[in-house]
Amino acid sequence: MKLLWLPFLLLCSIVYQPGPDEPILTGAEQIEAYLPYLKGKKVGMLVNQTSIIGKKLSVDTLQALDVDIKLIFGPEHGFRNNASNGDHVADEVDPKTGIKIVSLYGKKSRPTPEEMAQIDVLVFDIQDVGCRFYTYINTLRDAMRSCAEAGKEMIILDRPNPNDYVDGPILDMALESGIGRFPIPITHGMTIGEFAQMINGEGWIANKQQCKLKIIPLKNYTHGRDYTLPVAPSPNLNTQQSILLYPSLCLFEGTIVSQGRGTYMPFTILGAPALKGNFDFSFTPKSIKGMSETPLHQDQECYGLDLREYKLDSFRKKGRINIRWMIDLYKAYPIKEKFFDRSQSRQMGNIDFLAGTKKFKEQIMAGKKEKEIRKSWEPGLSRYKEMRKKYLLYE
Repeated sequence: MKLLWLPFLLLCSIVYQPGPDEPILTGAEQIEAYLPYLKGKKVGMLVNQTSIIGKKLSVDTLQALDVDIKLIFGPEHGFRNNASNGDHVADEVDPKTGIKIVSLYGKKSRPTPEEMAQIDVLVFDIQDVGCRFYTYINTLRDAMRSCAEAGKEMIILDRPNPNDYVDGPILDMALESGIGRFPIPITHGMTIGEFAQMINGEGWIANKQQCKLKIIPLKNYTHGRDYTLPVAPSPNLNTQQSILLYPSLCLFEGTIVSQGRGTYMPFTILGAPALKGNFDFSFTPKSIKGMSETPLHQDQECYGLDLREYKLDSFRKKGRINIRWMIDLYKAYPIKEKFFDRSQSRQMGNIDFLAGTKKFKEQIMAGKKEKEIRKSWEPGLSRYKEMRKKYLLYE
C-alpha cells in the first residue's frame, strides 16, 4: 500500500517543534503556508462557523485574498451553525459570499463526482472536539473518500483537540453507526489532521483507497495542552464547560436522564423527573429553536446534578472520562428497568452505540465498580494507544 501521508508526517515532526509558552496558531491562521498553493486553483471548502481566521470566517478571508472558491460544503448544523442536532440541512447560496453551499448532512454525506469535478482541491477546516460520537470525523472520512475517487488533494488546516486524551471502550464494529464508524475509544486523543493520517494509514476509506493529504499543522501545540475554543462547535456545545464534559455526558443520551437539552446549559447538567427526592437541583427542559425543539422530558421538572462549576482539571490530568455519574444515577433511579428503555421516548439514543459495546449497559445494570468496567476496556485500549503513535504530528 502506498502511504501518501508518510513524507509529510516526517516533515512535520522535524520542522514543527512545539513552544508551550507561546500562543497556539491554528493551521488556518498560517495563511502564508497555504495561500500560494490555492492561488490559481478552483477551491472547495468544507467548513462551518468554527472555520475562522482571527474573528472572520476563513471563507470570507480567503475570498478577499482572491482565492477562487467554487463550492462550500457544510456538515451537521450547517455552514453558519443554524441547524439543530440531527436536522437535515438543505443546499443553499451563502448570502454574504454568493457561493453555493452544498449540505453534507441530509440527502448525502459526501461530495459527488460532479461536485468534485468543479474543484481542483478541497480545504477541510472544522473544529472537532475529539470524540468518537461527534460526527465531524465521519464527515472527514467521507470527504477523503470523494477526494481519493476523484484524484483530488485535500488540504487540512489543523486545529487543537480540546479533549486531548485517550479513554473509553474500543467500538465493536458490529455496532457501527452514524455515531461510531471507527474502531477507536470514546476520546481518541488526536487532532483532525492526525486523525486523517490514521484514516489513510489504517485503510478506513472504502476499498482501502488513499487520499492525498497536505496538512498545515498547528504551531506551539503539544498534546494535552489546555485550549479554549473561540467559537462554539455546535448549538448544544455552547460553553467550554459543556465541551469538556461532553465525552462523559453524551453517554446519557442512551438513558432516560436528560443532559440539559432544552435549556441554555446543555451538557453541563443531568436530571430526570423520577429522581425527585434524591437531588435538590432541578431544571425544566423547554423547546428551544435551533438547539432542541423536542427535548427529552419537555416541560417536566428534572432533578439531578449541576456540573456547571465542576472542576475540569481531572479530565486532562487523569486522561479519563467520568463514568461515576452513570453508575451513581443508575443506582439512584427508582425504576431500574426504565433507565435504558428507549421505548419511552424518541429522544433517547442507543446506549450500546454510544458506548461502542453491549457490555457497558450490562455492567452498569449489574452494579459493577468503575475499576472492573475500565479493566474490560483492555487490551483494546492499550493496542489503540500504540497504533495511534504512528500518526502523531505533535509531542
